[in-house]
Amino acid sequence: MTVESDAAPLRTMIVDDEPLAVERLQLLCARLPRISLVGTASDGESALRLAEQLKPELVFLDINMPRLDGMGVARALGKTGQSPAIIFVTAYQAFAVEAFDLAAIDYLLKPVATDRLERAVARVLERRSAVLANPPVATPAQGDWVREFWVPHRSELKRIDADLIERIDAERDYMRLHVGTRSYLMHETIKTLEERLDPSRFVRLHRSHIVRNDYITSLRHNGGGVWFACLADGSELRVGRTYLARVKEMAGR
Repeated sequence: MTVESDAAPLRTMIVDDEPLAVERLQLLCARLPRISLVGTASDGESALRLAEQLKPELVFLDINMPRLDGMGVARALGKTGQSPAIIFVTAYQAFAVEAFDLAAIDYLLKPVATDRLERAVARVLERRSAVLANPPVATPAQGDWVREFWVPHRSELKRIDADLIERIDAERDYMRLHVGTRSYLMHETIKTLEERLDPSRFVRLHRSHIVRNDYITSLRHNGGGVWFACLADGSELRVGRTYLARVKEMAGR
């Protein structure tokens, strides 16, 4: 079995039905030492077959392709046990919201600028560091709630007191812990993390958000059947229907 290394290049695939676009991205990737291009595909179906064989860590993915488009490919890859990081590379701005709903790492517009590509790849490397430093752990026994997290930050591991976490946002198989003006990534699913957190201190608002109870200042109803949680930093998060009863219970309703 190959041992993963934080310094190893990212195993990368390019999926695009335009040969010139593939060639340009190949040239850009060749300039980045942390990228190891393992394959290319010109349509979604062949991309899925190739990904199953090559097990890429990163996929540069076009959206507008015949038959199975990039969104379909991303959804299919997201259902696999070891889904790769996705960076969409497209000529269209209109799909950005849907792309980030699929937990894409980044959304690059063609022609891709070198500095934007470098920043996107840096985010993938940051996430891989989080995986290596914080492998998923078993869920503790009921009532044995987690009190602290050790998360990677630059070249060190930083201790985060669970009670200081204000909110947690899911980004695919990673969690972003918000503590004041800083945020830290760790590798864990939101379901597992929810089970480890004290339910008297934290509440899940949405399939992508967990918030510390006392960080919620009020609940707002928009009159159309949708509720929002207003947070201490002035932001608002929509409350998913699945979690509304639990949120109202927290508020004594």
